[in-house]
Amino acid sequence: MTKDNAREAIPRHMLQRLEEATGHRFADLQRLDRALTHASARSKGGRDYERLEFLGDRVLGLCVAEMLFEQFQTANEGELSVRLNQLVNADALAEVADELSLSDFIRIGTDVKQLRKAHQKNLRADVVESLIASIYLEGGLDAVRPFIRRYWTGRATTATAARRDAKTELQEWAHREHGVSPAYAVLSREGPDHDPMFTVSVSVGNLKPETADGRSKRIAEQAAASRMLVREKVREDD
Repeated sequence: MTKDNAREAIPRHMLQRLEEATGHRFADLQRLDRALTHASARSKGGRDYERLEFLGDRVLGLCVAEMLFEQFQTANEGELSVRLNQLVNADALAEVADELSLSDFIRIGTDVKQLRKAHQKNLRADVVESLIASIYLEGGLDAVRPFIRRYWTGRATTATAARRDAKTELQEWAHREHGVSPAYAVLSREGPDHDPMFTVSVSVGNLKPETADGRSKRIAEQAAASRMLVREKVREDD
């Protein structure tokens, strides 16, 4: 894509909105356009956000870990890890995407527009990470750190930020209360290869199983474990 085409893909008023929301003035509009483009919408020979998402995920993890290290000076490694996982998961990222109104900017194909809401959540989360990578590549940590702290500092202090991951909590509860380990099973896999959706069930002994969807088996397992914990009143719903 040429620079002119990149400018056409991101109209000036839209670019201004995004820069105000992120606090960053983007210099490379071609890369920014790529950061906002899902694989289903890329042109022939074009590129999408997947590589940027990979980098952004690591940058986000580093910056949030740094923030938590400073903010919770008496927390041990286990607590910091739990807080980190809750702040960089798809739910937290999708919330940030909504604050940024990223749905107005993301380019997706017609087939993806018809997918279930759970797919859309993960897609929005991915674009937040690719956006982080774009900022990082233009200005390094000094440029991306203010953006991350702007949207994550408040979240780090919420009560739910310290919640343990659902699979670990369910495993310990199942052993303690029922003397068994949770059993997970993949019930189905749907969607295109670049954006699959898994349906997973979890069962504990003779209890009624719970099911959940997720973009990966791991995400679906976590969601199913969380549902069972809520149902059995081991934890409160978010």
